[in-house]
Amino acid sequence: MSSPCDILCVGAAHWDVIGRSPWRIAAGGDVPGDVARSPGGVALNIALSLAGAGLRPGLLCAVGGDADGDALLDAAATAGVDVAHVCRMPGRATDRYVAIEDPDGLVAAISDAATLEAAAGAVLAPLESGGGLAGWRGPLIADGNLPAGILGRLLRTEAGAAGDVRLVPASPAKAARLRGLLGHPRLTIYGNLAEARAVTGTAPDDSTTAARALCAMGFVRAVITDGPRPAADASRDSLATLAPRAVAVRRVTGAGDCFIAAHVAATLQGATPGEALAHALAQSAGFVAAAQ
Repeated sequence: MSSPCDILCVGAAHWDVIGRSPWRIAAGGDVPGDVARSPGGVALNIALSLAGAGLRPGLLCAVGGDADGDALLDAAATAGVDVAHVCRMPGRATDRYVAIEDPDGLVAAISDAATLEAAAGAVLAPLESGGGLAGWRGPLIADGNLPAGILGRLLRTEAGAAGDVRLVPASPAKAARLRGLLGHPRLTIYGNLAEARAVTGTAPDDSTTAARALCAMGFVRAVITDGPRPAADASRDSLATLAPRAVAVRRVTGAGDCFIAAHVAATLQGATPGEALAHALAQSAGFVAAAQ
């Protein structure tokens, strides 16, 4: 079938509420700072960045039937994301993510993904038989906020079984659920070192060791970051590594999603592993150094 989309992003879309302070925060601390609300969620963050890079991403997610859901989808559509196939959940509130950041980075966060989890397989209905995207072919990005069973179901759709699928753990706590998806012939994984450790069940010391371990498990490609230390892009027959440039960090929430979107966009445009890694690191450095 024809589609206006270049790529589909499947997973979390919610409102981020982020408190940032220039003061370091100890447990129980009460400090001055700024609080801002913005569109968030791994799948939506990546889709927004892809749209900013000139691609035409489609979004498969679940949002509540509330005013927050209306506003979230309006913001995504205005930015160039196709939201025609988003699952609306009447009677439920749109999901939220609350985080606290200080000069050292993320202090703590809570993700309320109750509506996404309640929607379950309804998020995938457009890709299944009779759905509006049932004949769609192209790359998919899926995030680990989706329950493990739904991730497996995604890979059993025609689009998922035959496609270029890129997985994003979403957090170390959710990363282990990706282990059950191995066996797919074209599965790429993105993540940070902590997430890679959770997926492998081991404790690699650096991104290169982690990326190689993930490829040995069965991923065709693994792209792993490690904060200010070198990142790695490994496949079964190649390896690229590069250290990010040092910047003054002003925000961290969404930086990994920015990196992933930039890397995906570069690879879809034919960049080599080294070129894609350099581009993604440059984009994410600019993101963390910028005020929201």
